[in-house]
Amino acid sequence: MKKVVKPYGEETQSKKEEVATMFNNISGRYDFLNHFLSLGIDKLWRRRAVKQLKKLKPQKILDIATGTGDFALALLKLKPNQIIGVDISQGMLSVGTKKMKKKKVDDIIKLTLGDSENLPFEDNSFDAITVAFGVRNFENLQKGLKEMKRVLKPNGKVVILEFSKPKYFPIKQLFSFYSGCIIPFFGKLISKDKRAYSYLPESVEQFPEGKEFHLQMNTAGYEDISSIRLSGGISTIYMGHKKV
Repeated sequence: MKKVVKPYGEETQSKKEEVATMFNNISGRYDFLNHFLSLGIDKLWRRRAVKQLKKLKPQKILDIATGTGDFALALLKLKPNQIIGVDISQGMLSVGTKKMKKKKVDDIIKLTLGDSENLPFEDNSFDAITVAFGVRNFENLQKGLKEMKRVLKPNGKVVILEFSKPKYFPIKQLFSFYSGCIIPFFGKLISKDKRAYSYLPESVEQFPEGKEFHLQMNTAGYEDISSIRLSGGISTIYMGHKKV
């Protein structure tokens, strides 16, 4: 059994509490660091993930672990009637809410405080559910996946974008050096949080990627599960459906 990786490793706090604290701490610098440390590739990954919902034409979308709402903004390309973003960090949501108002899309995108493992929505509420770089932060992965399926409408689709580990030379070696040395160094320097960007490679290392995650989705009750590896395996898009 893999150990539970937490941002700060405090015995008195749950992973969920520590993740919320971490994102509150770095919320003011998060957008800049996210794009800077990914060299902008994260924007391309989000666009690719959004394309996986194009045929479905979802009208009501739930974006879990929405953070400052970058994925929610990318989802506007699908022309939905409503996007609800949920996150456990009020700091991230505050930044995101200002962003939505500035872009004048706050009538379509609503950001709200919420727990992915206890979603405040009725069964069968959403046509599609998305998560970008958030499932590895779930305290109970199965509970989170099942909650997502519960609020997903029959014939609905979930699209999950998450970091993974490249398997082949030279991307494997380059990514290992970049995530293990470069990201923690600049993350600590800019965010002023000593642990936040060291937690990133540690959480990626422990995440059950690929076929293991397919199994997790299958256990949670999803069907027609598939995945697409991006940028040599640095990230992966996972997809699953809720059947009638």
